[in-house]
Amino acid sequence: MPQKEITVLFIGTFIFCLLFTSCNNTVEKTSTNKDTIPKLSAIEMGVQGNFSAQQTLKFDSTLVEIFLDSFPQFKIFEKEISRFYINRNYAYAWYDGNGMIEPAHNLFNRIQNISEEGVPDVVPYKDRFVNLIDSAVGNDSASPVLELMLTSQYFAYAKQVWHGLDEKESLATGWYLPRKKITSQQLLDSMLTGKNSLENSSVFKQYSLLKEYLKKYNLIKEKGLLATIKADKKSYQLSDSSESIGAIRERLFLLGDLVNNNVSDRFDTTLQDAVKKLQRRLGYKEDGKINTTLLAEMNTPIDKRIEQILVNMERCRWVPVQLKSNYLLVNIPEYKLHVYNQDTIAFSMNVVVGKDQNKTVVFNGEMKYVVFSPYWNIPASILKKETLPAIRRNSNYLSKHNMEWNGGNVRQKPGANNSLGLVKFLFPNSHSIYLHDTPAKSLFNEDKRAFSHGCIRLAEPTKLATYLLKDDSNWNDEKIMAAMNNGVEKYVTLTNTVPVFIAYFTAWVDRDGQLNFRNDVYKRDSRLAEMILKKPTI
Repeated sequence: MPQKEITVLFIGTFIFCLLFTSCNNTVEKTSTNKDTIPKLSAIEMGVQGNFSAQQTLKFDSTLVEIFLDSFPQFKIFEKEISRFYINRNYAYAWYDGNGMIEPAHNLFNRIQNISEEGVPDVVPYKDRFVNLIDSAVGNDSASPVLELMLTSQYFAYAKQVWHGLDEKESLATGWYLPRKKITSQQLLDSMLTGKNSLENSSVFKQYSLLKEYLKKYNLIKEKGLLATIKADKKSYQLSDSSESIGAIRERLFLLGDLVNNNVSDRFDTTLQDAVKKLQRRLGYKEDGKINTTLLAEMNTPIDKRIEQILVNMERCRWVPVQLKSNYLLVNIPEYKLHVYNQDTIAFSMNVVVGKDQNKTVVFNGEMKYVVFSPYWNIPASILKKETLPAIRRNSNYLSKHNMEWNGGNVRQKPGANNSLGLVKFLFPNSHSIYLHDTPAKSLFNEDKRAFSHGCIRLAEPTKLATYLLKDDSNWNDEKIMAAMNNGVEKYVTLTNTVPVFIAYFTAWVDRDGQLNFRNDVYKRDSRLAEMILKKPTI
């Protein structure tokens, strides 16, 4: 593979972090609710480095093999463990002259609370590990068994928490974006340098933010705070009064959408603002009114919300953290395109994505062409299932829809009623997916917008064309509009290609520190949750 392609692949999916969080590494408190997400000052992942630099305390090299024979689940790390200690001359990494060093305790605490990382609490040889740590309390003598246990647990922890499910399992969920790679050498380098090189390069802020919300939602579950709201009406709005409104107010307070709960049963402006905040977090129009759909969302079981957080933490494990300044991102469940310019959102727009039976694929590519006044070459599947039967029913079907035969295929001529609208955007790929205009503008007013055959329809295609051609002196607003309405197909090759990422996240923390949820349009979350929660193996 050419070096340029490799670079693009590994730059790939970092963008989700940038999309949903700001460049600032802090999230300010926005509520007096005691369960509000606390301020975060840095990425809080993994185990602190700074392994012991001492070279006096050493153990016999044969003990590595004896240890692995006693704890065979760690044999998959045999090469890395051996290399690590060869480079250290078999000097203890978790001890110095005063006993066990602080990173050992950090690692143990992380493993003891591994469920907070959104993975099952299944740790290899956990009981033995606990006993070894307990026996080290008040004992300054270096233990080779505990030394090797700590090193092995470090590798196991990194694999489970930083790497996540195997790539074949992520592919099974329809994830074709490039996976983050944690190599054995990276693991080893992280240990050798003691500078957190792995943790700082393998996780990003979005993961940590979701992790904090996981704690909050687990606490809500533990306290049994979310009773089902029993509505006495189908809808509620400003000035209404009802006992149900009091329950709604309490729910929004617990979820952080309402700063203070005045325990009123009247729908006041404070509650209206909180409802708008909830609607924004869930992807609905912010009209401040509660209908049956929004009530159903509020009554979503806490276990379901926790599951959404877990599966999106897992997706975050797959994402590299390399940066790229200009790119396009479509998040399918959000029905949004975000355009990034110099690491900052230039603009966003609504999109229509593929319906469940014609899923838009999760992958990445390079935007290369803008096509004005495009033909629509009808895909073979649509031709067979829809167009040919329509032609048989109506001999005037082609002329009525401005279509023509083109060899053995049918295409729709350029024009305002063309199914691709007045412009399309091509990033060549094996999935035959592209971005395009559409004459069906009314669909962009819907909250849930999965209506297409797989391609992505844009609410503001002219805006995207202008952005992509902004550095080309041959094009200005007037020429772009003329080309879109000329009725003659015209391909324009971009001077510089732009990365395009099609992603799938149903939960994330936005730049205001608010937890967003979206419906699982392709029903992928439950399957991924099953993969995560099954007994993991290292």
